[in-house]
Order: sequence, then C-alpha cells, then structure tokens
Amino acid sequence: MLAIESLGGLVILFARVAFGSSPGVVLHVVAGLALTLAYTAYQLSHWTRVAPWRPRLDYVLGLIAALSMIVTNATGLWLGALWWRAPGAAEYPVALSAAHTLGTMLTLTFVGAHLAAVLQRDRGAAP
Repeated sequence: MLAIESLGGLVILFARVAFGSSPGVVLHVVAGLALTLAYTAYQLSHWTRVAPWRPRLDYVLGLIAALSMIVTNATGLWLGALWWRAPGAAEYPVALSAAHTLGTMLTLTFVGAHLAAVLQRDRGAAP
C-alpha cells in the first residue's frame, strides 16, 4: 500500500504541476485510508514486539519514520476530507499540501534507512 500511495502521489503531484489535472485521486484517497488503518494496526503490533526503547540507530530511524508517517497520514486524511467535500473542485491549502508532500519524502527516506539499519544490525548478529 505504501508503494501504491507513493507512486500515486508522485503521479498526482507531477500531473498537477505539468498539466493542471489530478488523475487517480480517488484511488489515492481510498488507498490512503486503507494504508492509515493498516499502518496503525501494524505499528501497534510492531512496537509490542520491539519494546522497550533502545538508544540504537535502527530505533532512532524507526521513530523518525513513524513520526513522519503519522504527519503524512494526518495531512493526507485532511486533504482527503477536503476532496471528499468537493471532488474535482477542492481547494487545497498550500501549507497542508506541502506538509503532505514533504512528509511523504521524509517517510520514504526514513523507512528505507530504518530497514537498512535493521538489516545491517541483523547481518552483524549472524554467526
């Protein structure tokens, strides 16, 4: 779902800038809602498994990824609510849209860094 949301968001951003249109917004909004629900369930089970907090690189990167994901999902839900009220004619506040776009970039960066740190940590622990 994260890949669908990321690619869909890039298409929407590019098309809006290049052509003034927003193709795929319905799919992006519906997948965003599903991603928010799935991410919440995943994060609750993930934290239960990896708790307590440890001052290590993988934990710090995971925390930054989680916080940026929360910001991205919250701003996306807000943008989706604006779209829902006026599909095709929604006015998106620039700061809200920018926070969503930048949050997406931060999320993807830090999710990738978190996974890389976990893989490197696990590789070092192998016999």
